[in-house]
Amino acid sequence: MKSLSITLLSTFFLVSGCATRVQQIYSPPPVQRVSAVAGSGSRPAPKPVALPASAMPRVMIIVDEKSLGTIATAEVEAMAVRKMISLNIPVVDQDMVRANIAKGQQMLIAAGDNRGAAALGAQFGADIVLIGEAVAKPSARRISDTNLRSYQAVATLRAVRTDNSTTLAAASDDVTVVGLEDVSGSAKALRGAGEKVLDTLLPDMLARWAPAGAGGTGADTFDHYVDMTVGGVDQMWKLKALRDTLRGRTSELRDVAQRSYTAGVAEFSMESALPTEELAELLVMSPPDGLKLQILDIGSGKIQARAVVP
Repeated sequence: MKSLSITLLSTFFLVSGCATRVQQIYSPPPVQRVSAVAGSGSRPAPKPVALPASAMPRVMIIVDEKSLGTIATAEVEAMAVRKMISLNIPVVDQDMVRANIAKGQQMLIAAGDNRGAAALGAQFGADIVLIGEAVAKPSARRISDTNLRSYQAVATLRAVRTDNSTTLAAASDDVTVVGLEDVSGSAKALRGAGEKVLDTLLPDMLARWAPAGAGGTGADTFDHYVDMTVGGVDQMWKLKALRDTLRGRTSELRDVAQRSYTAGVAEFSMESALPTEELAELLVMSPPDGLKLQILDIGSGKIQARAVVP
């Protein structure tokens, strides 16, 4: 009987030891956790175009904003000013703009096209006019069994150069939010739509404005469209001298075309590598043979001059 008990105990310990060793052998290895951030493969956000303060354009903002479809507001305008100040972009004083414009609607109508916007911006010393529309409207019905209502806002903006009336960038987006009260809900929707549009528009605007070597167009591109009117051209030799001088400046001008010649007044159109004011200075310093040019007016893409015999 004793031998049977000893045999059973020995068998029990032997089986227990084997089981323990088997469990140790087949125990799973520790799991190594890898950071999801490190392995996510996400790319860093693109860096905005870095421009020195002296190269930043001066921007004027004209946005026709309507809350609830009819009530004038300035949510997008305020957000645009705040974002541009954070980017060190100088902004035309909006209070000064309102003080010098009798009626806001007249300003918006005048800036309806690119030329009107450019001419208006030039009056306030702006390099770029940010113009567009933003409107917010509530849904017709409230969300079932609640006092909540959805509010949708749409914002459309474009950036226009004042020296040649060209569009640098444009963006449009919409946002839908849920709110309890009409005024705050519409304002929240306008801010959301405005932020999305500005986050797209401003980097594109600065990239197109940047000079050569900073990611934008340089001075060797003919992106300034100029109309030039010259009076005092009462003889054909004066007209020929003026036309030959303009067409001979191939490094600064191209596509010079004589549009008309009536009663001693000649009209030309051209594409210039220089801004309008710099082109006018160049023509005064290097006039046509036998003539001297007097500049009467310099506007947005326009030069008015008079030719005289020295």
